[in-house]
Amino acid sequence: MQPLPQPVSSRRLRWFLALPKFGVALLLAAVVALLWLLHQNELEEERASLIKDVLWLEQNLRFHLGNNEEQFQQLATDLGNQTDRKQLFRVRAKHLLKNNPDIAQIVWYDARRQVIDALPAALPADSELDAFGPPVTHKAFELASRLSKRIYSEPFLLSGNTGHFALAVPVYNEREMTGMLVVNYSIEGLLNNLVPWWFAEKYRVVVVDDNDVQFGAKSNIQGVPSLSYELPFEPPGYGLMFRVTSYQSAVNPLQRLLAGAILVLAAGIFWSLWVVRDLMKKRARAEEALRAEHALRSAMEDSLTVGMRARDLTGRIIYVNPAFCRMTGFSSGELVDRIPPMPYWVPEQFDETMALHRAVMAGEAPPDGFEITFRRKNGEHFQALVYEAPLIDGDGRHTGWMASVLDITERRRAEELARQQQEQLQFTSRLVTMGEMASTLAHELNQPLAAIASYNTGCLNLLAHENFDPGDIRHALEKLGVQAQRAGRIIRRVHDFVRKSEPKRAPTAVGEIIDDCLGFIEAEARKRHVHVETAVPALPPVLADRLMLEQVLLNLIRNGMEAMSETPEEQRVLRITAEAGDGGVVVSVIDNGCGIAPEVREKLFIAFFTTKPEGMGVGLSISRSIIEFHRGRLWAEENTLSPSGSGTIFKFTLPLESA
Repeated sequence: MQPLPQPVSSRRLRWFLALPKFGVALLLAAVVALLWLLHQNELEEERASLIKDVLWLEQNLRFHLGNNEEQFQQLATDLGNQTDRKQLFRVRAKHLLKNNPDIAQIVWYDARRQVIDALPAALPADSELDAFGPPVTHKAFELASRLSKRIYSEPFLLSGNTGHFALAVPVYNEREMTGMLVVNYSIEGLLNNLVPWWFAEKYRVVVVDDNDVQFGAKSNIQGVPSLSYELPFEPPGYGLMFRVTSYQSAVNPLQRLLAGAILVLAAGIFWSLWVVRDLMKKRARAEEALRAEHALRSAMEDSLTVGMRARDLTGRIIYVNPAFCRMTGFSSGELVDRIPPMPYWVPEQFDETMALHRAVMAGEAPPDGFEITFRRKNGEHFQALVYEAPLIDGDGRHTGWMASVLDITERRRAEELARQQQEQLQFTSRLVTMGEMASTLAHELNQPLAAIASYNTGCLNLLAHENFDPGDIRHALEKLGVQAQRAGRIIRRVHDFVRKSEPKRAPTAVGEIIDDCLGFIEAEARKRHVHVETAVPALPPVLADRLMLEQVLLNLIRNGMEAMSETPEEQRVLRITAEAGDGGVVVSVIDNGCGIAPEVREKLFIAFFTTKPEGMGVGLSISRSIIEFHRGRLWAEENTLSPSGSGTIFKFTLPLESA
């Protein structure tokens, strides 16, 4: 009989009993330390977010003021060079005030500091104002005059303690200063306009100077300040600072939940130290969890529609899922342990497939996947999209490659069908365009046909006389031939435009395309009393389909002429320009028509949207698709320089042949 184990001494027993308490104390200390670290991390993240948001706001304000500087500089240049300057100032100033609520006033002074015009007429009354404006405006005027460049004034307060600053822009006629544009900015309005709602919900934004005088503020929150960050407000400068303050937010409930969960976990651990678990039960539970995990994994693999294929570093297949087997028609037993060439490879594309295989094995597979043709067991071919990724084991070692395979055969068929439908819609649009121009083209065609008939009758009459001069017949026949060629050119032009063909991009001169379009619309322009002007310099050729670009230009030109149906005849001018842009050519079609309402402009390029009672609503949609096919962009702008006070500019870009 073996001896019983010696009883544990009371001192050692006390140590054993103290160990769980010591462990729980350490756990609680770790929880407190973790919560403190989380709090510190939140403060650092809050400060980093504050700095990032302040830098974004400063950059946004700087960009806004810089953009306005360029616009006012352009206005000053135009006021120095153009004749009808007062009308120009009124139109441009109204536009700038409408688009910039932060601008309180725009004043135009002459060289003697006399007001030529101002919008609005006056600023709010203030005791510090004289006939010229705030005293700081004098300094800005003088400094801008001496330096011959735009200058910001010092900040100043008007009635109601509203902060302002001014921008002085000299107006020059050649080298002589003829006046000054003074733009009065409201700091409060600037903040209201450019500080978004979400920013004001997070922070309080204040503009102060070196003496902590407040010139403007915006905030939608209240509470106890938490963090603050200052950044110089330049322009205009002069010691102005952005002071952005964040406020303490309510305690995150997730943080409380996390702390409570950790405490509950600590209590559970403390309790578990005193409970002896049955090892067999643990093992049974572990085995049951393993079986459940295996069953779940099997169910997930069986339900996947994406084919999965794993290969080792030599290219040998080590795993395929049921979806891949269904896709190829081969069983897992037929595929696992196979090495290239694989049975689902297409024999006719063996070299290309082997090259892709070697690229994958070398780690050079395209990150966005690649398309390949596979063969099913029954010989049927299908298109597959393959994504390859490294296969990493539990120790972090690269052991092979895992591929996701998608059958995209039906997708490709749908894309091809959509492409054919788009081509058919373009062809239909060309037919509609030509149908709308049919009456004017018929008139153009009737002229040479009538001349041919007249010359033919004359020849017959000459032949009826015994004594006739063959030279007269020759002259008539030559004229008859000229008119026949003219009619042939008209018919050929119509035939080339409406014929259905595959897109063919080739080097094309933009000027030639515009000239061909003018030949189409010449008769309709005369009918509508529209004068067409072109400004097309010598430009490098673009890589484009000539017929498709003619369709776009004809659609834009006809829309422009229709928009001017209510415009006085002397103002019915349609301008077509082309100029070199950033890496391409920009073509503009400018009309003096009725313009486009803002709510309509948002829907211009939506298919089947139209404002015409008889229109189909596909012209602009197809035009945009054609321009995007050429890697360009089509958009509409307001014609602010139209003599009618309204109008539209349609622009599109085309890349150069070498781009």
